[in-house]
Amino acid sequence: MSISEKLNRVVARHDELRDLLSTQTDMDSQELQRISKEFAELIDVVRVVEEFRELENEVQGLVELIADPETDAEMKAMAEEEFSELKERFPEKEREIQLLLLPKDEADEKNAILEVRAGTGGDEAALFAAELFRMYQRYAEQHGWKFEPIDINATGIGGYKDASANITGKGVFAKLKFESGVHRVQRVPETESQGRVHTSAATVAVLPEAEEVDVHIDQKDLRVDTYRAQGAGGQHVNKTDSAIRITHLPTSIVVQCQDGKSQHKNRAQAMKMLRAKLYETEREEKDAARAADRKNQVGSGDRSERIRTYNYPQGRITDHRINLTLYRLPEIMAGDVNCVVEPLINEYQADLLAGLASEG
Repeated sequence: MSISEKLNRVVARHDELRDLLSTQTDMDSQELQRISKEFAELIDVVRVVEEFRELENEVQGLVELIADPETDAEMKAMAEEEFSELKERFPEKEREIQLLLLPKDEADEKNAILEVRAGTGGDEAALFAAELFRMYQRYAEQHGWKFEPIDINATGIGGYKDASANITGKGVFAKLKFESGVHRVQRVPETESQGRVHTSAATVAVLPEAEEVDVHIDQKDLRVDTYRAQGAGGQHVNKTDSAIRITHLPTSIVVQCQDGKSQHKNRAQAMKMLRAKLYETEREEKDAARAADRKNQVGSGDRSERIRTYNYPQGRITDHRINLTLYRLPEIMAGDVNCVVEPLINEYQADLLAGLASEG
């Protein structure tokens, strides 16, 4: 199917939904919500399509004016100049349409659950995990997102064995979904007396936050344990059993939360994390066949894959999936992650666009 045919279908579907919303008064709320959402998603596409067609009409009008033998020289010169300017806008507008036509990831607009876990490297890996966690916290702050720690398992020397947070805001998952994987650090640890560079690693997982409607959880499938929250170095942060550990028996998934002061809040956060993990498991199963066929690793989300290296002696960061190397390590660790995130998104979109073109 050509791009033109796809555009005609989109416009026709937009008009059909508009008519449905204006004439059907006996629609149930769930169906109304579904149709309204689809209609809202098509509005931007139709707007850009209309702009593109207006541009085509303007260009056609100029072509006819230039070809008309009765057009005087001055008018023809002006028309030719305007024609050149309008032609330059075509590729940009075509790309805008193509991006809007790309298959939508239903999770892109969702909030996210971030998990960072120390890997190989002992204390140095735990220190790096803590730095990554703070890096994403600063990144969230720069975007005006809300960053709420769920559970932090500290080592007592400033490192994190593992840490998780709930990140809330517009398009959080779309921005962070390519951060899942193994992050490797190369540097000289403070405890290294001979100045040798050590390599350590931490694993990052970014999960889309799931609503109750996305995942059904049967309460009888849960084992809920309470325990006393621990601070850094094993110190008690309170004297009540406010920390919560939930085990989903069918899948053996375990989540826990101890950051909140109330057991009620910790349970709500733990359930939020459990829903996210179950939702991601479902997504992975659905996408397994498609992922197996993909050559581009940007969107694989494989958490065992080494995706990035942070080299401190050289001040360098390298994303291995797209062969991107930047000498901006201090700025990135301070939260300026966009310089890595945007190229990843662009590469992913280019991959999808190539698939779209081959279908046409």
